[in-house]
Amino acid sequence: DEYEQRKALWDGIDVNGNGFLSLAEISKGIRDVIGVDELFDCTPAINRAFHYSKNRTEGGEQGFDYIEFREFRLFLQTLRMFFEFYQAFDSIDEGDDRKINKEEFANNKDAIEKWVGVIEDMDAEFDSIDVNEGGEILFSEFVEWAMAKERI
Repeated sequence: DEYEQRKALWDGIDVNGNGFLSLAEISKGIRDVIGVDELFDCTPAINRAFHYSKNRTEGGEQGFDYIEFREFRLFLQTLRMFFEFYQAFDSIDEGDDRKINKEEFANNKDAIEKWVGVIEDMDAEFDSIDVNEGGEILFSEFVEWAMAKERI
C-alpha cells in the first residue's frame, strides 16, 4: 500500500518523531533513507520541492517552515518532477553555473522543443522565462515555465 510505504519513509526521515520535517532533515533523509546519490546531489530540486510543498496547505502547528505528513506525498511527487526539470535545466546549462544564458538556450532548441513543443521565437521565449530580467534563466524561473508548459 502506497500510504504505508510513504509512512515508513516518513518515519525513517523524521528520526526525532516530532511530526514535521525541516529542509535539513529532508536533505539528510534523501541521502540516508532514500539513498539515491543523484537525487541528493540535486540540491536545487530538493529545495524547490520542499518550498513548493510546505506552502500548499493552511499551515499546520509548525506554520509554513516545515513539512508535515499531510504535505509529504506532494513533496515526493514534486521532488520527482523537479528532479526531472533539474536534469533538463542542467543539460542546457553548458557553463555549469546554474544559470542558462540566451546562447545556451538557443543552442538547445531541438532538445527544448522535444520537451515542450515548437517554439517559434527563442528570444521571446527566453525573455518570457527570465522573469527577473537578469539576462539569465535561474532554476526557479525554469521550473515555473516548465510547470506552466505542463499545465500543472
